[in-house]
Amino acid sequence: MATKGNPGDNRSRSPLSSLFIVAGLCCFFYLLGVWQRSGFGKGDSIALEITKKAEDCGILPNLEYETHHGNQSSSFDDPNQEIKQIEPCAEQYVDYTPCHDQMRAMTFPRENMNYRERHCPPEEEKLHCLIPAPKGYVTPFPWPKSRDYVPFANAPYKSLTIEKAVQNWVQYEGNVFRFPGGGTQFPNGADAYIDQLASVIPIDNGTVRTALDTGCGVASWGAYLFKKNVLTMSFAPRDSHESQVQFALERGVPAVIGVLGTIKLPYPSRAFDMAHCSRCLIPWGANDGQYMMEVDRVLRPGGYWVLSGPPINWRNNYQAWQRPKEELEEEQRKIEEIAELLCWEKKHEKGEIAIWRKRVNNEYCRERDSRVTLCESSNAENVWYKKMEACVTPYPQTTNSDEVAGGELKPFPQRLNTVPPRIASGSVPGLSVESFQEDNKLWKKHVNSYKRVNKILDSGRYRNILDMNAGLGSFAAALESPKLWVMNVVPNIAEQDTLGVIYEQGLIGIYHDWCEAFSTYPRTYDLIHANGVFSLYKDKCNAEDILLEMDRILRPEGAVILRDHVDVLTQVKRIASGMRWNIKMVDHEDGPLIPEKVLFGVKKYWVAGDNNSTVSE
Repeated sequence: MATKGNPGDNRSRSPLSSLFIVAGLCCFFYLLGVWQRSGFGKGDSIALEITKKAEDCGILPNLEYETHHGNQSSSFDDPNQEIKQIEPCAEQYVDYTPCHDQMRAMTFPRENMNYRERHCPPEEEKLHCLIPAPKGYVTPFPWPKSRDYVPFANAPYKSLTIEKAVQNWVQYEGNVFRFPGGGTQFPNGADAYIDQLASVIPIDNGTVRTALDTGCGVASWGAYLFKKNVLTMSFAPRDSHESQVQFALERGVPAVIGVLGTIKLPYPSRAFDMAHCSRCLIPWGANDGQYMMEVDRVLRPGGYWVLSGPPINWRNNYQAWQRPKEELEEEQRKIEEIAELLCWEKKHEKGEIAIWRKRVNNEYCRERDSRVTLCESSNAENVWYKKMEACVTPYPQTTNSDEVAGGELKPFPQRLNTVPPRIASGSVPGLSVESFQEDNKLWKKHVNSYKRVNKILDSGRYRNILDMNAGLGSFAAALESPKLWVMNVVPNIAEQDTLGVIYEQGLIGIYHDWCEAFSTYPRTYDLIHANGVFSLYKDKCNAEDILLEMDRILRPEGAVILRDHVDVLTQVKRIASGMRWNIKMVDHEDGPLIPEKVLFGVKKYWVAGDNNSTVSE
């Protein structure tokens, strides 16, 4: 029986028309299905949920990616295999730091702090389970309240409240730790101490933007420098105090587990505007001055080095420090001698604070060159697991005595939007001014797209952010805000070494190999971004190991944004489906025909002892 209607109603639609209809429906359901919700678990419980209706809209069914965009053969697992459920680790691993494990550390030599450096487990000793949060874990307070208060349940260790009680580092008050802003060398508070430094160092006008705090304690110096718009990279070893770096990150302050020992610091040359040691117990005069030489390597020309505490002003303090005055006198003599060899100019010494300034170029330092061993200039950035040397890193060449070696940096925030000297001079192969500007433009577009999915991206909900493959730092530049900071990681196998470019924009970062664990405690990042990481490492190490490390360092209810080729993300999505994440893969913002996709995820709230299924619904 014929149906009534226009003759054209029964005609087949064209393939192009069908494609538009499918894409339109997918976009509709996708927009309908993305929202933020509260009240999940014991944290502040903001999470991304994806509706089942839009489950597969990120990959249109009539597009054959295997044909048009290559096959799926790689070191990743077969997508047709059954989803593997990854189980939680035992409760004893709540604060597990694989490459800084205490038991493993004690098997290494103590000389030159070797045992406190990175020592990662071999493959057969790696944990293949999800690190649990401690019972009672809650989402940290928002910044700036988090600077002063940390929930006790998140890092339940009281040793620092006892050992540093008279120094006003941290106090235990009921269900929180309070950080009064005190320190061993600033009993009147970090603000007063920083103001002292600012009377000598141009901290207030944006000239100083990036700082390095060696032996940072709970990083109160870096925490209070945020008021001055100074971004500080703090580090301290994982030692008997247990939670120094963990406390710093819980407070919302950039920090990593690290030490000046036998290998070079994982930062590029000429990175920091200021370096600082406040009673950090580093033997600066030892080993022919190589620790000061390493600080010189990472300090930009014209940068400042601050040393407060022993041995400065030893004549008035040797009794209080309970050390022989002859020993302290010799220690300061060595420091002064090495500073002179490095061609640092002493700008200030008052009380227990001494400040030196690195010369702006080599014109002032030609006499010293005959008395020191100069490092090979080509090795200044080649630092990953490289032995520290007692040599002086040469300045970049200049043409006159007023020129700043390596290029002068504008005050912040102007330097964030200025072409970095390393790019302008053409010193990074394959990069030009035009490609840098295009990259900035592209990532502003990407970030705007992210914000349409995760509407709280720049609300202050995410304070500690990690970019696993930072490139030129354009993701961090697009997000720049006092509400957040980004740890920009440049993988040691990246095609281009761009970490120096990142620092020249007034951002911070670190070198790392993602086949190994990151130098941080569990649950230290609120948001993790990874662009092309799994493609970069597909022939280097297992994708599951990288995902497990991401899970270890991501807070409960923290978010992930993974950008990669669809073939790769399909494999990643399958593995992540066996973890306690809610996940959704969506199209590139330019449409479904682009083979690059984006996977959004939110780590569910769960703590040690929870037995809920790991499979994402």
